Amino acid sequence: MSDDTASMVRLYSLTDGRTRPRHHLSLQTVLGPGRRQPGPGLSMESAQIVALCRQRRRPLVELAGTIGLHVTAVKILVSDLIDAGALMVPVPEAPSGRSDVQLLESLSAFLKTKYPDAVAKAG
Repeated sequence: MSDDTASMVRLYSLTDGRTRPRHHLSLQTVLGPGRRQPGPGLSMESAQIVALCRQRRRPLVELAGTIGLHVTAVKILVSDLIDAGALMVPVPEAPSGRSDVQLLESLSAFLKTKYPDAVAKAG
């Protein structure tokens, strides 16, 4: 088995074969620790992500670079950790120069974790 094939198999097993995260996460999405402890059976990479975010809030792209995984795989792992309550997307308390889009993405991720069965309705 070549290194490329082994790497793809590893990513496939890490993400349970999923190719898309459940939450919309950009490279700049900042993540912080959630209110819950991660459950048992957490992968080494997911445990690393939680530990890094407990040290300080970090953007998704920094997490990917630090643990050496493809950004899409990190998005999927982070999405799972948000669902489990182990990570959260903090909503800024005061204007910090971030765009309105980042604020809306943070709020959307929070609401999706708090009300996972809710359906958005127009108008």
